[in-house]
Amino acid sequence: MPAHLLLSGAGLLLVLCLQLMTNNAQEDTNWKVLTMDLQMQSTAQAGEEVPVTLRIHTEIRECMVIKAYLRSSIPLEGPSHSYTFTACLCNDYPRTFFWDIVSNYTVTVVPIVDVVRELNICPEDRAVMPIKANRFYTSATLFITQ
Repeated sequence: MPAHLLLSGAGLLLVLCLQLMTNNAQEDTNWKVLTMDLQMQSTAQAGEEVPVTLRIHTEIRECMVIKAYLRSSIPLEGPSHSYTFTACLCNDYPRTFFWDIVSNYTVTVVPIVDVVRELNICPEDRAVMPIKANRFYTSATLFITQ
């Protein structure tokens, strides 16, 4: 068989292998760094205590240190609205955080999760930081009836 045909066949095989490896690598990078599920009732009476639950999950293989806290369109009241939680988040260990808020006016509540560099939170200090984003948030509005 002529040498140029062997090289052409080998070149095609190499291109095919590289294409398959590239496609697999692209699939692996489509994991969601962080998924947030916010649970909060949509209406309440003025002065009523309202529970806020935030479930956080990651699809990446490495663990990361997170800080979760609430912000709002107006100042909130309540026993735990200002709590900041620091935790290790891993794909096999989702986290759930709870706050109780009180408001006399309609308010937009924004749970924020920051991925931070902090030691002694994740096992063996093997936490990673996302390259593109380190702040994630969602929001919900609590309508107050008088």
